[in-house]
Amino acid sequence: MSPVTGAHIPLLPEKKSEKPKPASLSGAVFNVSTSIIGAGIMSIPATIKVLGVIPAFVMILVVAWLAEISVEFLMRFTRSGETITYAGVMEESFGRLGSVVVQICVMITNLGCLIIYLIIIGDVLSGSNHEDTVHFGLLQEWFGSHWWNSRAFALLFIVVFVMLPLVLLRRVESLKFSSAISVLLAVIFVAICSVMAFSAILQGKTKTPNFFPRLGNNASIFNLFTAVPVIVTAFTFHFNVHPIGFELGKTSDMILATRISLLLCSATYFAVGLLGYLLFGESIMVDILVNFDENSGSEIGRLLNKIVRLSYILHLMLAFPLLNFSLRVNIDGLVFRKKKLLGEDTKRFLFLTVFLLAFAYLAAIAIPNIWSFFQFLGSTSAVCIAFIFPGAIVLRDVHGISTTKDKMMATIMMVLAVAASSIAISTNIFNITINVELSVSMVSGGDELYASDVEVASYCTDSVGLAVTLVNSGLTELTRFDSI
Repeated sequence: MSPVTGAHIPLLPEKKSEKPKPASLSGAVFNVSTSIIGAGIMSIPATIKVLGVIPAFVMILVVAWLAEISVEFLMRFTRSGETITYAGVMEESFGRLGSVVVQICVMITNLGCLIIYLIIIGDVLSGSNHEDTVHFGLLQEWFGSHWWNSRAFALLFIVVFVMLPLVLLRRVESLKFSSAISVLLAVIFVAICSVMAFSAILQGKTKTPNFFPRLGNNASIFNLFTAVPVIVTAFTFHFNVHPIGFELGKTSDMILATRISLLLCSATYFAVGLLGYLLFGESIMVDILVNFDENSGSEIGRLLNKIVRLSYILHLMLAFPLLNFSLRVNIDGLVFRKKKLLGEDTKRFLFLTVFLLAFAYLAAIAIPNIWSFFQFLGSTSAVCIAFIFPGAIVLRDVHGISTTKDKMMATIMMVLAVAASSIAISTNIFNITINVELSVSMVSGGDELYASDVEVASYCTDSVGLAVTLVNSGLTELTRFDSI
């Protein structure tokens, strides 16, 4: 297949006389899994608290199944056309406007995540100062406060010596080892939760989970809807489908790699959610790291807390280059549409790579409150990439290959995505409104008036929104209400 005019191939080829070695299936599985499991993993226990164990399990399976179908749609229409990029498929179906829209959505989602990842890493390593709460990071706890473990310097060190070498790699396949380590870190987190849960069971300290949601009032019903976007967007990885899939020897292997990854990630999500809920019960926070931090009274507890926090930021560091990869490709396709391929222009490749990394670093240092912007746009762009655009491609059917079943599934995906996005946006608005009213109430002395409303609003998170909510709250020092 030859690419459509103006479409930029996500692969960065070597010399024309040399054909790159096809990527391995295992490498694709690790890269897809790392693309899926990001900051959102820490929100899954809170969604299980809201939905109940059984509905949450069913929701995870259903969303994973729909994600697999949407990837199959994308790959099938890609093979039937003359392009090998997501933007190219959208251009074939909806013209230039379609490719621009998907490129902008990828830019919003991925750039927001990269900034958020750096903010979280900075909070964990160097601490945070949110309102009147000072939280010390791991470096301060280990070595005390010095200039070299300040947020700016610690992040600069991580960006230059950890992330820069990874983002300079020109093929997704080259990231398979870092992705494998990232997946291993997620497994370690599950293992730690399992050990703690088993210990709690032996001591009779586990909390009895709710298998079904408790519908006692309107607030609890509203909670059910706010939990849906968390799971929907936790499976948004479609921006990396084409870069990973077309480095494989057979593009059909991408479907198998996606299926294996979705099974692995679904099991990880449910295990983390259930074990976290068993450990902390109704006291589970939006960010489970807060619970680990609050329950570290013993030496073993403090050690496990540090291991969990450290493994978490290492996971984010290794997930960073995968999001950067698709971000760089889509920005190049949007801004340098008429230029030669990115892989053939080393200067442009280096410029985009360094510029994006520097921009994310400066944003994480200078404007940590950028969360409010991406909380709205991330809720929309993520579900568009995962479900709305693939569904629209099937319904448009420019190649005449969609069956009646395909169109029915595409309609279901789009309805779910629109509903999830609408709920997330409306809840974000509600959250901001409640926070303003709460501030006014606390000034007037009625600081318990809106506590339950804040609890409801706290569940409005997504793969971008959750991470930024953690940042806004100082990662491991959320604003706490004793009455909740």
